[in-house]
Amino acid sequence: MASMRRVPEGKFHLSRRELALGGLMLLPGAELLARSAGAPMARIATQDERITLTSVSGLTVGHHTRDDRPTGCTVVVAEAGAVGGVAVRGAAPGTREIALLSPENTVEEVHAVVLTGGSALGLASADGVVGVLRERGIGYRAGQHRIPIVPAAVLFDIGLGGDSHPTPADGAAACRNASSAPPAEGNVGAGAGATVGKLMGGGSMKGGIGTAGFRFDDGTVVAALVAVNCRGDVRDPRTGRLVAGARAGQPPALRDVEAEILAGAVTTGNAGENTTIGVVATNRALRKVDCSRLASVAHDGLARAIVPAHTRFDGDTLFALATGTGPAVQETRDFDRIEVAAAAAVVEAVLRAVRAADSLPGIPSATEWGTA
Repeated sequence: MASMRRVPEGKFHLSRRELALGGLMLLPGAELLARSAGAPMARIATQDERITLTSVSGLTVGHHTRDDRPTGCTVVVAEAGAVGGVAVRGAAPGTREIALLSPENTVEEVHAVVLTGGSALGLASADGVVGVLRERGIGYRAGQHRIPIVPAAVLFDIGLGGDSHPTPADGAAACRNASSAPPAEGNVGAGAGATVGKLMGGGSMKGGIGTAGFRFDDGTVVAALVAVNCRGDVRDPRTGRLVAGARAGQPPALRDVEAEILAGAVTTGNAGENTTIGVVATNRALRKVDCSRLASVAHDGLARAIVPAHTRFDGDTLFALATGTGPAVQETRDFDRIEVAAAAAVVEAVLRAVRAADSLPGIPSATEWGTA
C-alpha cells in the first residue's frame, strides 16, 4: 500500500472511499482517476498549489510573443534530457524532428520541444532554441559534439494582423525566458494568435495556451500544456456547455457546429487556419514506446474538449515527455493512471486556454461573451 502524506490545510484531497464510489470528477471533463483500494490518491490544483507543466521536475517553460502582430512561440526545455514520444492525429500537421521520436529509432532523449505560430515558417524558431542549448553544452553526444534534439510543431495564425512569423531570435528568446514558474496562459507564446470555431466559415473566437495537471500522493506528476487553435468548438465535457467556438446570428450566438453538421449543414470553413498542439509530461521514468503511447492516449482529451477534433484541416500534434526524476513505471495500474491523467490534463488545459484568452479586434474571448 502506498504511504500516506498529510495534506496541508487548504488543499483539496479525495478520500479512498470517494475515489471508490466514483462520486466526484477531478477536473472539468475528466474521468474519475479511481484505482484499487491501495492506489495513490490524486490532488487537483488549488489556490495554494496549481499543477502545471513546470510541476514536472526537470522541465521549464518559456514564452516569447512578437510585438508586430499576434503570434509567438513557446519552448518546453528539458536540460537534462527527457524521453520523448509524439502522436499526430490531424491531417494537416507542420512538424520538425518527429521521426526520431518513433520507438524503433535510435535517439532516446530530447532537450526541448517548440510549440509555435506562423505555420511552417514558424519552424525556424526551433533553430534559435538549438543555438541557445548548444551554447550551454546541452545535447546528444556525437563524438566531440553536442547536438540539441529539439522537435517542434506549428499552428496556423498567419494573416491575423499580418504575415510575420516566429524567427530563430524569437525561439532563442523563449528559451532564455524558460523557468520553473507556472507558465502564463492565454494570449502568449504559441497561443498569441490562436483562434477557435472556424469550421463553418463564420465568426471565430479567441483561443490561447493553457496548462493543467495532477499530483499524486506517491509523488507522480502528470501535466499538459496546450495551444488551442482548433477548427471546431471548445466544449466543457463535464457540463456539455459550449465555451467558445463558431458564432452566427443577430445578436451573435454560439452555433454548436456538431449539431448543425448532424442536422445536415455543410462545412465551409477556413482550411489552413487551424491546429492544436501541445505537450504532456510526467516525472516518472518511461520507455520511448511508452511515451509514444502516452502521446496517443492524450489525444483523447482533445476529442473530449474540441468538437470536432482532428479534422482534415487541423494538424493536431501532441508530444509526450518523461523526465525520469521519479521511479520507473512497471505495474499496469500505474500506466493506466498516468494515461488517464494525461487525457484529463489535456481537457483542462484546453479549457484554461480559452478561458484565459483576451479578445482581439473582431475576435471576442469567452470571458467577454460570458461563456467562460
